[in-house]
Amino acid sequence: MVSQELKHLPYGDLAIISMSGCEDISKQVDYYLTQWRGVPEEKSFVVPGICPRFGTGESKGILNHTARGLDAYIICDCFNYGVTYKMYGQTVPMSPDDHFQDLKRIIATIGSKARRITVIMPMLYEGRQHRRTSRESLDCAVALQELVNMGVKNIITFDAHDTRVQNAIPLDGFDNVHPTYQMIKAIVRDVPDIKLDREHTMIISPDEGAMGRCIYFSSVLSLDMGVFYKRRNYSVIENGRNPIVAHEFLGNDIGGKDVIVVDDMISSGESMFDIAVKLKELGAKRVFVFSTFGLFVEGLEKFDEFHKKGIIERVFTTNLIYNPPELLKKEWYSNVNMSKYIAYLVDNLNYDNSISSLLNPVDRINNFLKKHNI
Repeated sequence: MVSQELKHLPYGDLAIISMSGCEDISKQVDYYLTQWRGVPEEKSFVVPGICPRFGTGESKGILNHTARGLDAYIICDCFNYGVTYKMYGQTVPMSPDDHFQDLKRIIATIGSKARRITVIMPMLYEGRQHRRTSRESLDCAVALQELVNMGVKNIITFDAHDTRVQNAIPLDGFDNVHPTYQMIKAIVRDVPDIKLDREHTMIISPDEGAMGRCIYFSSVLSLDMGVFYKRRNYSVIENGRNPIVAHEFLGNDIGGKDVIVVDDMISSGESMFDIAVKLKELGAKRVFVFSTFGLFVEGLEKFDEFHKKGIIERVFTTNLIYNPPELLKKEWYSNVNMSKYIAYLVDNLNYDNSISSLLNPVDRINNFLKKHNI
């Protein structure tokens, strides 16, 4: 009789390769892995990926570790503008293009010596340029193809703007992970008086593109859902996109209810501000925001203002991308730590075990809600 629980051997020697700006999250992932595997404190699975710069801004990849036989997991945050380098004497913040180029340098440094290379890129490089609306480049598709052509076997990302980008690499691994479970835990922890039932709380989709993730939240929490749709001016392009003329709401009455707006990212926050104002006008009690990635490209001042006015109660984003120190100090902000989740993914993949239960955490969500009598 064959056992239903097959225990695999590690696919290769585990290595967490930390790209520039990912040192903190890599250290936390390493902490869990070493604890689970009984590795001595002085040992570590982390291998730094170093890309020193010449005075012209040119670079090269260096891996101070043997690559032979590794099952390598490269953690790369392409949106960490907190990393800088010197070019012609000037201090230059690293752009997403710089980070992606460094990632390719490290992959090239490994060469064909590793047994397997997996890239963990929480926010997908060029993920917002996922389709054509005119004669445009398909940057995300090209980037994915570049990675697999260099030998990458699996790509793990979080809350991809559009998962159809995986069609660019149909024969290679592409996993899109959602932080649903961690977001629910965070709001229960930081908002003790929240009541996650239909009488008191509602899920709001800020646009048509976010409906999939909002439907999942509303289903696992058994909450009603409303949606905004955007009216855009397609005759004008501002900051690379057609400006929004207005947000229109479709859904049940939200009077007196807490509402949770769920989206993949906060860029400037303008759309979120507009939606929050309309929700308060419709009678919402408190407005909470769940966003996997908090970019805050135009600063935090307006969020301070909207919180002070009582329009936005609290914003939840993850530590999957760079969070500036001033953000972490804001009273309206909650940071959702995803390090343990990444460690679970790496641990299972290294042993060639299924990650299906990690990708669909409905059982863990139900157990958590039952434990807290929600």
